[in-house]
This record gives sequence, structure tokens and C-alpha cells, in this order.
Amino acid sequence: MTRLAGSSKLLRAMNASAALGHLLEAGGLTRADLRKLTQLSTPTISEVLRRLTEAGLVTVVGYHSGRPGPNAEIYAANPDAAYAAAVSVRDIGASGAPSVVAALCDLTGAERARIERRIDFLRTDPKTALVEVVADLREEAGVAAEGIHHVQLGVAGSYDSRAQTIRHVDVPGFSRPGLVPEIAAALGTRVGVDNDVNLAAVAERRHGVGTDADGFALIWLGQEGLGLAIDIGGTLLRGARGGAGEIGYMPLYAPDSTHRKVDLQDLVGGAAVLALGRDHGVPGRTPLEVVQAAAADPEAGEFFTELADRVSVGLAAVIAVLDPSLVVLAGPVAQAGGQTLLAAVTTAVRRAAPLESAIAVTTIDDDAVLLGALDAGLTAVREALIASIRDDQA
Repeated sequence: MTRLAGSSKLLRAMNASAALGHLLEAGGLTRADLRKLTQLSTPTISEVLRRLTEAGLVTVVGYHSGRPGPNAEIYAANPDAAYAAAVSVRDIGASGAPSVVAALCDLTGAERARIERRIDFLRTDPKTALVEVVADLREEAGVAAEGIHHVQLGVAGSYDSRAQTIRHVDVPGFSRPGLVPEIAAALGTRVGVDNDVNLAAVAERRHGVGTDADGFALIWLGQEGLGLAIDIGGTLLRGARGGAGEIGYMPLYAPDSTHRKVDLQDLVGGAAVLALGRDHGVPGRTPLEVVQAAAADPEAGEFFTELADRVSVGLAAVIAVLDPSLVVLAGPVAQAGGQTLLAAVTTAVRRAAPLESAIAVTTIDDDAVLLGALDAGLTAVREALIASIRDDQA
């Protein structure tokens, strides 16, 4: 009898989590809609909705009057039941951009607040700074501390989840062992960490040209560095220690000339783009300004040809190893180059090797890293809520 009772509780939990999942994905649904989606009986659906409503996870948002009989109640996930925060930290270098951008969304995915901060991490401890950023974000959105169920951190580096340590990061203080658990303890919530380019790929999968692709490789051409994200059917390849995609470290030199070591970063990184601009007489104080100026100059074709040749070195290696159906050029430098850079890169890759992956420029015109972090944080919140329903009722 105990086993049967336990099975009954588990079944109720599974029914509730299934219904909540449909409400999160589809929005407003009636009992009849949920009955069709879940194949559950009307009494069971009514009981599930009662439990979810009492738990504060679901609310009535309207009534359907298009059918005979009483108006049907329309249910939706309660947007204020839980929130996710995203914090993007970047090495600003010479770009002058905000060093921290953060946003907060509710359970439905609607963005409630976004802030930008310039923080000198040489003078400010990362834990202190990020706790203050999240507090400012909550104040902007009018959300209590306990309302935030997950904070997703995006960094220009890799996160070793086993060691709970951020690696290959140039922002001062962020490679300190134990930093992430310290931040989580100070915030009193779960904290996830991922590479910024991986998060850009998350956004590309949800909002960009990668939506319908069976998989894609995303090459990030940033103001300072470059990176690679590998999407395989919607799953990101992160590697054993989170370092997959650190393509800037890829060496480009012969074994007998190690004294002249050159990495892909030396060819395509921010400093290289600035130098290439000077060589071709293209003005600009930052890599972004150089590429923007070149895109506006009909006479800057040689600049794009040489830049594309350099990009194709890394791109040909990626395509040869992974054979993705699609390669996405993303990041501020790629977006500034637009279709001009895309055409030059496509020509350069075809000239370099007989490779057939389609190449496209991202269509996301917002902060892709921040969007991806919000998506990742929201997914974590929703999965935790569904798991909690099963734990509470099992």
C-alpha cells in the first residue's frame, strides 16, 4: 500500500509538471487546451490547476467566451513566481564599453530591467561588484531578493564546473578559486557560469539564424578577442574543463620555427584588426570603429579581402574538423562588417579549401551574450520549478 501511495503522489507530480511546462511554453491555455495537450481527464486537469494556483505558479489571466456555456477560464504561468538575472562581464580593453551589463526577466521571459556599469576590477573585488550589480538590478525592477531564483554569469573565459573556477579570463580577480561559490552564497541563490561566446550561441539558437539548423559553429569576432561555440542539435560542446572553443589559442606556426610562435588571436584579434586598418589607411580608435569605417568606404575592398583571408584560416580548420551545416559570423566586428565581410569570408574559405558549410552573419541586433544568459538563466529557473513540484509531491 505504501508503494501505491507513493506512485500516486509521483503521478500527481508528473501531471502538475507537465501542465506547468505547457503553460510556460504556450502561454494562456484553458482546461480544454491542457486536456488535449496532456491527454489527462477533466477532473485531473482541474486538480492540477488548483494545486498550481495555490502554489502561486499559475494564475487566471482571462476568459474564453467563444463557446456555448460558461466562459472558460484562461490560465497562464504567474510571471512573478520567479525571476532570472543575467550578468555579462567583459574585458573592455580600449573599446570604452560598459564592463558589466545585466538584465532581469520574469518567469515568462519578459525583460523587466537592464543596467550597465563601468567597474574597475583592479580596485573592486568581483564578488562585491556583482552582488551590488544584482542589487541595483532588483531595485530597478522592483523585485525582492528572494524572487531571483538563478543568476547566470557570462565571462570572456571558460568555466571549469568541477573545480568551480573560471579559467582563461583576463578580467582581474575572476580566476580566483572559490569565487563562484562565494558569489552564490552572498546572493543566496544559484549561480551559473558560461563562456560569453557559448551564451551568444544560445541566443543564436533561440533568436537568430541558427533557429532551424541541425547544428552550427559560431565564430565570434570581438573587440579584443575571438572565440568559437559549437552547437550540436541544440547542445553546446563545452569540453572536459569548459575550454572548448578557445580558438584564439590555436597555434599557427611550423614545428621548426617555434621561436616565431603565432596564434590565431595574433591574426584576427582586436590588435590585429587595428594594425590592419593602419596598413590600409582605414581610420578608427577601436577595432569596431575601423571595421565600421571600412564598411562605409567603397575603396576599402583590400582591407576586407585581407581580413577575410585571416578569418578563413581559423574557419577552414573549424569546418574541416566539425563539418557543420552552418557557420555563423557573430560579435561586434562581424556585425560591423556585415554583408561585405560575409562575401569576402565566403570567397576566402572557398579559395582555401573545398568546404561546403553555409556561412551567414548573425541577425541578432541586441546584446547576444546578455540575451543568451537570460535564456540560459530562465531555462534553469523553469527546470528547477518543475523539479520542485515533483520533489514536493513525490
